[in-house]
Amino acid sequence: MTTDTTIHIYLISDSIGETATKFARASIAQFPTANTVLHKFVFISNKESLIPVLEDAKSHDAIVLVTLADKDLTRYSEEFCREHQIFHYNLIQPVTQEIARRTGLEPTHKIGAQHDLSEEYFNRVEAMEFCMMYDDGKDPKGFIEADIVLLGISRTSKTPLSMYLATLGYKVANLPLIPENTLPDILFDLDTKKIVGLTTFDTVANMHRENRMREYGMPSGTRYASMERVNEELKYAHDLYDKLDCLVINTAERSIEETASIIIQKLDLPFRV
Repeated sequence: MTTDTTIHIYLISDSIGETATKFARASIAQFPTANTVLHKFVFISNKESLIPVLEDAKSHDAIVLVTLADKDLTRYSEEFCREHQIFHYNLIQPVTQEIARRTGLEPTHKIGAQHDLSEEYFNRVEAMEFCMMYDDGKDPKGFIEADIVLLGISRTSKTPLSMYLATLGYKVANLPLIPENTLPDILFDLDTKKIVGLTTFDTVANMHRENRMREYGMPSGTRYASMERVNEELKYAHDLYDKLDCLVINTAERSIEETASIIIQKLDLPFRV
């Protein structure tokens, strides 16, 4: 069934609205042809700021997604939407209520509690600094302290994957694999259970390299981007992975998030929200 109706989604939060935004984008991603508009309202802390938003949502027959910690604001938004037959869903309240029921504890209703400068927050900052320090094989000594060591030829997503894992709090170092370069001795002294070999399809690596050459204003057909060179490097990488007996993941048809999830699961790393 097709429709020309525009779907308006109102995101109402007492903080930065990150949770509601991710939820909304994940939902609308299932409908790539739908015409959707996100309206984001953050740091809503009183009825004076909430009411105009709800009135506007009513005018668009909107889907309202709420992340409000304050009980009175939550109750008001629910009652308003119920009265005007607006779809309303509080992304936080059902879970907090269930946790309260099981524990017998009361939620703090503290606004933006998930963004407190906790030890976890500083661990993530440290991990990101670590990642930048030991990106692209800058200093193999970082392999010792790293939680994860990524290996891979050019265009296998080593750096973006490292950065994403760092935002989750994991210390990651990565090393580009180039047949002409000498591998650091320290690599063979590591626990192979923390080493991940990244690979890809030759056609995908070739395409990405050709695109990179065009971005740099260089002609296509360079040796770096040639299928011959790509396959030479892939063979070199796989021979090394076999020698190390490490986990190997093909990144060609996976998102960064999916690859990261596989790494965390396969290496049996502690889950970090």
